[in-house]
Amino acid sequence: MSTEPIRLTSFSHGGGCGCKIAPGVLAEILKNSSGFPLPEALMVGIETSDDAAVYRLNDEQALIATTDFFMPIVDDPYDFGRIAATNAISDVFAMGGTPIMALALVGMPINQIPLDVIGKIIQGGESICREAGIPIAGGHSIDSVEPIYGLVVMGLIHPSKVKRNSNARVGDKLILSKPLGVGILSAALKKQKLDEAGYISMIANTTKLNKPGQGLSQLDGVHAMTDVTGFGLLGHLLEICRGAQVAAHINVADIPLLPQVKDLAMAGCITGASARNFAAYGADVVLNETDAIMQALLSDPQTSGGLLVACSPETVELVLELFHKNDFQDAAVIGEIVAGTPQVHIK
Repeated sequence: MSTEPIRLTSFSHGGGCGCKIAPGVLAEILKNSSGFPLPEALMVGIETSDDAAVYRLNDEQALIATTDFFMPIVDDPYDFGRIAATNAISDVFAMGGTPIMALALVGMPINQIPLDVIGKIIQGGESICREAGIPIAGGHSIDSVEPIYGLVVMGLIHPSKVKRNSNARVGDKLILSKPLGVGILSAALKKQKLDEAGYISMIANTTKLNKPGQGLSQLDGVHAMTDVTGFGLLGHLLEICRGAQVAAHINVADIPLLPQVKDLAMAGCITGASARNFAAYGADVVLNETDAIMQALLSDPQTSGGLLVACSPETVELVLELFHKNDFQDAAVIGEIVAGTPQVHIK
């Protein structure tokens, strides 16, 4: 085998949450799926495309279950493992829960990637699980064509504290905890146009655990919550709108962005997933003016993105204070929920 450094991204056709099947294609695949009787204890299923399933165990506890995995978004194996694990655990935090354990999902082209590189991927995931305070209690591995890594994650929450993505109310303010632009930075990295500062910023963003979700679950004024991942800000905000049958206004000037993102987007570092995302839901987006770069930013797939919170105006300061105390300094109010058909209006 060549002694040249392994470029993990060269093994995969897409990276990170940009690997997700496009929303429109996924809807077509699932349209004929047959329903079946659901147990009363299943509090959250697939009905509103929420972040995780939630199953009531008793009056005091509900089990949160989720899984997430993808192909490499970066070439460094340890960083890839860290990003994938952070992304998977995020779904538990997005429901307001506390993770309790994980199972590893590993698919690798064994004859093409050295075993020590695969080991570093797994070690990266383990490091994030330690930070989250959970064990990797098992898992499953296969020999696959493309490298894949991720986790099954389980968590606990009081049944009354679950934060769904479908309970937003008219008048709620929208708060985003992490800046956008991970997909654009990953596209620049694959084209070898991302400098060291940009890479450091990208890794810091994608390996920051969304732990504030646990505290947000205790605030009655927080009505809805989700994390922003592969469908971009617009896609996940539309899920909130559709679940509650409301509309949203967002102010582009207030949306936090990672450094260099606008310049890199203008230089053509945009993922194909961004265009696929917008093609799937663009009919429900009202742009005051046509701006291809703005469109790309708002539909940019976010790997291990931030939390998107819909809360009462009176709760905004508490939410921002919680984020800022946990080193989410970019957290900002980006818009509001309004009455109307499920659409996003961009100002």
